[in-house]
Amino acid sequence: MNVCRLFTTIACLGFLLQANAWASDILTDVLREKEVITKEDWVRIEADREKRDQELSDRMDQEFPVAIGYGRKGFELKSKDGKFATQLQWRFQGRWSYPDRVDEEGIADYFNQSESTFELRRVRMKIGGHGYQPWIKYYFEVDLQSTSDSGGSPGDTRLIDWRIMLERFKFLSLQVGQWKVDYNRERRDSSGNQQFVERSIVNNAFSIDRQVGAMLYGHLAPGTLLDSRYYAGVFTGSGRGEANDDDNMMWFGRFQWNFLGRDLKWTQSDVEYHEQPTASVALAGYTNIGKCTRWSSSGCGRLGSLNSAGLAYTNDSLATNGQFRVDGMMEEFALKWRGLSIQHEYHWKQVKDSSFAEGAPGNKTNLMGSYSQIGYFPHYLIPAVPKPLEVAFRYGFVDPNVSAKNDTLQEFTAAINWFFAGHKNKLTLDGTWFALAQPVGKDLQEQRIRLQWDVSF
Repeated sequence: MNVCRLFTTIACLGFLLQANAWASDILTDVLREKEVITKEDWVRIEADREKRDQELSDRMDQEFPVAIGYGRKGFELKSKDGKFATQLQWRFQGRWSYPDRVDEEGIADYFNQSESTFELRRVRMKIGGHGYQPWIKYYFEVDLQSTSDSGGSPGDTRLIDWRIMLERFKFLSLQVGQWKVDYNRERRDSSGNQQFVERSIVNNAFSIDRQVGAMLYGHLAPGTLLDSRYYAGVFTGSGRGEANDDDNMMWFGRFQWNFLGRDLKWTQSDVEYHEQPTASVALAGYTNIGKCTRWSSSGCGRLGSLNSAGLAYTNDSLATNGQFRVDGMMEEFALKWRGLSIQHEYHWKQVKDSSFAEGAPGNKTNLMGSYSQIGYFPHYLIPAVPKPLEVAFRYGFVDPNVSAKNDTLQEFTAAINWFFAGHKNKLTLDGTWFALAQPVGKDLQEQRIRLQWDVSF
């Protein structure tokens, strides 16, 4: 209540001062026109008024404890002493898709009815900043328009990210809360910083997505040939918004080497134009025991493919505590240089189902997948091409059961990006050709086209 009164008083005072200034301007102008005062008097009066206005403005700036502005992370409120800051950013993603909205993963997806669809894929509010000290940071992200494909019911509002970061030292920091685990670059990159309309088919099978837990991380030897980042965390393993269902935890680790001595940020496309080559290689792994065989924005779930016995995985709502042991490993490479960007990941995953006897079909299922993508701004090679235009291509595959033949899913995707203001305002058009191998008969094939406008402010 006191804060409301303070802002109301300031607003009224500002209005009265402005009204008084307007009246003074009119009066001096009338007196000047009627030659009641000389031109020299009028100039002196105006100079004196401007001086008083500036003094009043300076005094209000000194006495008012909060600075208001707009920066890279949106609208900002910041205390004059630098101890507190809050940034607020809005984002929406409008998309048209044909003939399907989602990836063609299973056999049934290739025989469903075509649809031409407009949708608000993501509408987000992001709130971040620091409190008490610049190195005590916080971040929240609210999804205002979740869909069934993004893990919620249409129209639901849900808190998807919340975390506290203690970053007093570059070489050792602590983060607690719920967020997308820093396992692999494609999933960790914000959907607003993607090179294509959506992530590859690899993401659905191998991502460990958002988890609740704690993580230690740091930046070592920055600016040298040993420049590297590490991440080590423990999580519930139950996915977004879920408490752990047993006493087992998910353990995770990642090591990233920026081998050219320059740090590579979590973002795709070389919008920034790296004058010098900037690249990284990374290895990561995790292990978890629980009811989940995959994770997504909706939390804990099950793989849509078949296990090594040719049977569907038990639904997580029907699985027993600790039924599945899931282990994963990932290798990653990324590079940006003068408008060129390259990104690649290779994934391996094993699901061990304790409901099957040791050594029996279905007890262990190995999955493998990979994607590679490349993008370039042709303007840097052919100046006649508009500078905001980027072209990109991606290939990806998922083998849901390494021991079985003719069951691999592939994607070939081409994209065109037009950056109005970097990733903050861009238009993306992409087209994908899917192919699903079959044990008998011809491979199933499907094509899809999507157009998306992504805006953050």
